[in-house]
Parts: sequence; structure tokens; C-alpha cells
Amino acid sequence: MSDLKPLTGRRLVVTRPAGQSADWRARLEALGAEVIELPLIQVSKDVNLDTLAEVLTEFGSYEWIIFTSANGVKYFFEEFIRVHADLRALGLIRIAVVGEATATAVRELRLRVDLQPRKSSGEELAKTLTEREAMDSAKVLVITGNCNREELVDKLHEARAIVDRLVVYKTEETDLAKDPVAADFRAHGADAILFASPSAAQSFFDQAPALKLAAKARRPIAGSIGPSTTAAMKQLSLPLDFEAADASLDSLVSALLANLK
Repeated sequence: MSDLKPLTGRRLVVTRPAGQSADWRARLEALGAEVIELPLIQVSKDVNLDTLAEVLTEFGSYEWIIFTSANGVKYFFEEFIRVHADLRALGLIRIAVVGEATATAVRELRLRVDLQPRKSSGEELAKTLTEREAMDSAKVLVITGNCNREELVDKLHEARAIVDRLVVYKTEETDLAKDPVAADFRAHGADAILFASPSAAQSFFDQAPALKLAAKARRPIAGSIGPSTTAAMKQLSLPLDFEAADASLDSLVSALLANLK
């Protein structure tokens, strides 16, 4: 009986930010893969303290707080706890999230997720929320980053909700021109490259000269974590070979295994 693991001998590129790839690396290496970390973006806290003060002053008037990423959960609660020191100050506000990773980040704080759409996109969350209850004049706080797309906010505005946005982090492209890992990728390629955000897809497109494969390098198939990343890849005309059935690492790995030849 062969003891080879399903990804033995496969080179896989992970494009998550530096410091946020540990779980992906561990999962893929456990399946036998060689993991190449190519952080196309970097994420850091970026909170306007005046805006934060305004939001927290009227926090009790919000009916919903919406998180679109685990980064949003992390940086919002860092600031919230710095000000309040007690999560009970959240009061009766309900929590909605996009994606399983975001839901997990909320639950790790021992908080309940009140709404999570089956399809992991901001547009789907807005649709689910507006079908669940009337949003006319409901106050909603959306925790976001500087590069997040506006479909969620636009749909909530269409439902006549009162929406405030609080940016708590910024996403920036990394410069890979002189990166040794990028040089290795250019020279040897990979079996697959995994995209976990629209920002990573945009960075890959913008840095095409620094990532151009050598003539004899392996051409990787490309996978997307979910609908928003897929939409960005299609808009940029990047190759797309598979998409996770739901926005989770387990689902992405399943899709990867089904598409590798």
C-alpha cells in the first residue's frame, strides 16, 4: 500500500499576507506539498481615531455590526477593548459576517455570530439581511479596510439602511521585484497558486513583470477562495481554474485536489 500523501511532490504558492499563512502552510504540508509563500499584500492597522470616537460615542444606536474579514475583527476589537476594557460594552448589537474565517475570529472572542450567508460575499450578506428583516432606517456599522469593495454598503443603502463605515486596516501591495522567493517562482514555477483576496489578485496583476515565469518553469493552475476573489481575477483577466465551493481552507483544498492533474 502506498504511503504517498495526495500533494507529495507538488509545489503550491500561497499568496496570503506575511504572518497570516501558518494555517495554510500547515494544512498543505500535512498533505505532502512544498509550500511557497509569496505575500502579494501586507495588512496593517489603520484607524482614524476621530472617526472611531464618533462611532463608539453612538455605538448603542447600531442594530448590526458587520465584519467582512478576520482582519477587521482583529483590529476593531483591539481598539474596542482599549477603550472599553470589557466586551459587555457591546450591548445588544447583533453581529453579521462574511466568510467562515471571519466567523471563526468572532467566535474565538466568545461572541455569537447572528448572521452568516451561505455564499461568502458582501452582496450576499446584504441580500440575506434585507430578506430577513426590514432595514429601513436601521443603523448599521460596517467594519472594513481601505481596499474593500462597496457592494455591501451600496445594497444596504438601497434598502434604506443608515450605514456607517469604520476603516480599521489598510492593505498595501508588497514589492516583489527583488524578493528571493519571487525569483524562485519565476525560475521554477509551481503546480498551483492560491488566491485568498481581490487585493492579492490585483497585486499579482500589477506586478506581472516581477512574476513572469521563465520559459521552462511550470505553469501553475490558479484557484480562488471565493466569489469576490473570483470576480476580481476575471475582471483582471487572470487565469482561473477553480474556486472553493465555500470560502474556507477546507473547501479550497478540496477544489485544489480535484483540479490537479
